[in-house]
Amino acid sequence: MKATIAVLPGDGIGPEVVAKSTELLSAIADKHGHEFTFVEGLIGGIAIDERGDPLPAETVAICEKADAILLGAVGGPKWSDPTATVQPERGLLGLRQHFGLFANLRPVKTYPALVEHAPLRAELLQDVDILFVRELVSGIYFGDRQEQGDGDSAFDTMTYQRAEVEQVANVAFRAAQGRRKKLCSVDKANVLASMRLWRRAVVDVRAEYDDVELEHLLVDAATMHLLTRPNSFDVILAGNMFGDILSDEASVLAGSLGMLPSASLRADQFGLYEPVHGSAPDIAGQGKANPIGMFLSAAMLLRYSLQLEAEAGAIESAIDAALDAGLRTADIASPGEASVTTDEFAAAVISCL
Repeated sequence: MKATIAVLPGDGIGPEVVAKSTELLSAIADKHGHEFTFVEGLIGGIAIDERGDPLPAETVAICEKADAILLGAVGGPKWSDPTATVQPERGLLGLRQHFGLFANLRPVKTYPALVEHAPLRAELLQDVDILFVRELVSGIYFGDRQEQGDGDSAFDTMTYQRAEVEQVANVAFRAAQGRRKKLCSVDKANVLASMRLWRRAVVDVRAEYDDVELEHLLVDAATMHLLTRPNSFDVILAGNMFGDILSDEASVLAGSLGMLPSASLRADQFGLYEPVHGSAPDIAGQGKANPIGMFLSAAMLLRYSLQLEAEAGAIESAIDAALDAGLRTADIASPGEASVTTDEFAAAVISCL
């Protein structure tokens, strides 16, 4: 297979983990007889510095010609002024909106080798395997807003159309059919009108998936149950803001935010793949970044956009092997336990292929 991958390193630890992911994908290509071409572009804070725009037109053009997008992270203290006219995060939001990437998939699972490192009791973490499906291009992040008020009030508007809820709900139900056939839809239907529409639309879509068990949870209850009965969940469907918060909360189940990948997809499986962890500016350039979230994002790219299931599985198995061999980056090392650098962990995973 020949494929072109747009590579957007971004800010903070983004360039470090992206560089190791392209090495990993090149190793996969060599092993399985594929040809991957990587074309790099600017996004986020570095794009503001160099182009005055968090999403330059040339970056969009690179992505339009690619089969998939691999992104590191955007943002950092340098660009954190909330009154700034341009902000790094608008580059990522712009990509999602431009390409219609409406479904965000965030898998969270526990690793037996890391159970002791997680802050919950080991028995709560047994067999945790959750797929978050988050609506990505609507809701409060894209609604009408007062960006910079000159007084003491401001607003952000949460708006959903029935069709927007239905398309992401279909993704979630189909995912549940291929897993344990359980779907939990998270909302705040007792308070918010937009969430009552959400619940009605999800119920209507469910009629097409008789084999899937549907549960509704208010978001405040969901935050609690994620930490008290996490292994009861299979697929969790949520709106833009709630899905963002809940999937970040669930990072404690895996032991570190650095463990979590994500895929943002449109209907034709074109997608953007990025780790959940963000730019982590406090450790940028120190060789401390955990590349697992980025590596698993690369595996999702192979699985969803290129339909290379065996190759995706090979990456996941190699990560398991490296963890089972005792390799730990600083964020997943227990007190007193030796840790390895980003480069060392990446080299171990590649050798495990």
